[in-house]
Amino acid sequence: MGIILYNTAMKQYHYDNFKTDTNKLLLEVKEFQPEVLIGIARGGLTLSHAIAEGLNVRNVQTLNTELYDKSKKRDKICINEGCRLENIQRVLIVDDISDSGKTLKAIVKLLSANHPKVEFKTATLFYKKTSVYEPDFWINEADDWIDFFWERDFNVN
Repeated sequence: MGIILYNTAMKQYHYDNFKTDTNKLLLEVKEFQPEVLIGIARGGLTLSHAIAEGLNVRNVQTLNTELYDKSKKRDKICINEGCRLENIQRVLIVDDISDSGKTLKAIVKLLSANHPKVEFKTATLFYKKTSVYEPDFWINEADDWIDFFWERDFNVN
């Protein structure tokens, strides 16, 4: 469970922080032994790849959601769910942050309804106490916007 209050004066989240936090998260999620990782596009893709490498999970799938249109919040979450979970028992859903929590809550509800025999758990790097959904595994508590290196360091605009 989460252990660190992220310093809001340090809004930029660098690769070294990611590496340290991902290794901590790996120690927490390994006992769950997920057979499948579902990375939430886009924020959870970098983390789900790192977790897949750390746990040697080959079955990594993605699920695309849209709650924001650039910086404007939409009225409704759009979820494009095409996950293949036949004969699967444990799935770890991965995202970068549980900010409002609405996205993770909606995803878990949808996947649980579509795949009632699968056990779903969630993992994030960050969790905000104001979120409506607390992930099963998280490392840092945040109370401000996080500027992740993958959002900043590869921008060609």
